[in-house]
Amino acid sequence: MNIGIVLNSNELETVWNAFRFGVEALDKGHKVKLFLLGKGVECEGLQSEKFNTQRTIGAFKKRGGILLACGTCLKIRDKEESGICSVSTMDDMLNLVVESDKVMTFG
Repeated sequence: MNIGIVLNSNELETVWNAFRFGVEALDKGHKVKLFLLGKGVECEGLQSEKFNTQRTIGAFKKRGGILLACGTCLKIRDKEESGICSVSTMDDMLNLVVESDKVMTFG
């Protein structure tokens, strides 16, 4: 199954759970694309002892998960690029929705 995830939060536990869900789906043989939208583009620098988001993001990418970030959302935050994924557009997010059998949102 093709699973799309839209992450629209920079809250540590929400980010951690979105990527944990993605890792679980990948481990079960599904294809997963995750789109960072709004505050979700801020997940790159988040870290805490309780929620190791960087390790979970790394596990998602290592297992073949595709990670995209809204370019406009990055620009609003004075960032030109993301250090963890491709800069994308609303057209890319639309394609994620169209190509996915199921879409989950976090945030």
